[in-house]
Amino acid sequence: AERGAGAGLAPGQQSLVANALALEARLEHAPIALFSIGLAGGPGPVAPLNANARRLVAPGRASDADALYRQLGAQPIGRRSMIGFDSERGVERALVSVSALALHGEAQRLVALMPVESELEAEALNAWRQLVHVLTHEIMNSLTPVASLSHTAYELLDELRAALPPEPAADLFTALDAIRRRADSLVDFVGSYRSLSNLPPARPELVRVGELFERINALVAPVWRDRGGDVRFALEGDALELMVDPGQLEQALINLLKNAFEASAQAGAPQAQVSARLGRGARLRIEVGDNGAGVPDALVAHIFTPFFTIKKQGGGIGLAMVRQLIHANGGTVRYAKSLSAGARFIITF
Repeated sequence: AERGAGAGLAPGQQSLVANALALEARLEHAPIALFSIGLAGGPGPVAPLNANARRLVAPGRASDADALYRQLGAQPIGRRSMIGFDSERGVERALVSVSALALHGEAQRLVALMPVESELEAEALNAWRQLVHVLTHEIMNSLTPVASLSHTAYELLDELRAALPPEPAADLFTALDAIRRRADSLVDFVGSYRSLSNLPPARPELVRVGELFERINALVAPVWRDRGGDVRFALEGDALELMVDPGQLEQALINLLKNAFEASAQAGAPQAQVSARLGRGARLRIEVGDNGAGVPDALVAHIFTPFFTIKKQGGGIGLAMVRQLIHANGGTVRYAKSLSAGARFIITF
């Protein structure tokens, strides 16, 4: 193509053409999305300039390309800012920078857009993982000897019980029993969080989604039936496959179904649905829904945070673990408001 474009030109002109084609190729494959905005008579149409920009507004990524274009058109020149746009993965954040230039005497703006949602999520997960690791390590260092000493003291007191006055002995037994039970409970509680910071690396293999659903159904369906409820699995297409760690994806779905089981406990006929289909852009989309009370709008932003829970007996690890497992396998998980009652979680690969 370069030889054809430069045929019949003087050597200097051929060099200019070659340089222009090389620059065009670099822009086409630049690791950011580039858009142009005309300024004649006010903000003009927005047009994608390279492959990343076209992919961003193609089916399967931005849900509403026109809304994204309006956001880009409203950005000030010369200032970097953060925007959010709706996509198949949920709300994605991106850095935007706008420059002014003139091409062939016409004023235009060049917009550079760099989606950073996956990077921000990865950094947040890594920060949480490190925090949990430090907290559990330091707490266990102090808590383990307390638990051990409380057991030893309780056993010594039991041996000396006959030599002690009844009332003080009873009070000591009650106090030491409370200490040792609470210490044991805290050791178990803190130990459960170690799994967040010690998640083994994913070992991906080709997984048939239908077979995965059959295994999970065999594990959870009897529990739902025993309570008079029902859990249903559905596939849109018999040949859905993906490369993931089957054990980790299975654990993530079981955790979501456990949440659904508890959330729909008050429903007259508890129901859960798990479905899989190919979405736009050939993305595999798995949805888990239930007919429980759902998540209050004010709490949605916090439900994947470690230690956060709205359950009386919850430890705040279930959804945090789901997020870790899905992210470790290259996917994303988000909460979506259900069209009817209940909660709905969407996993995308």
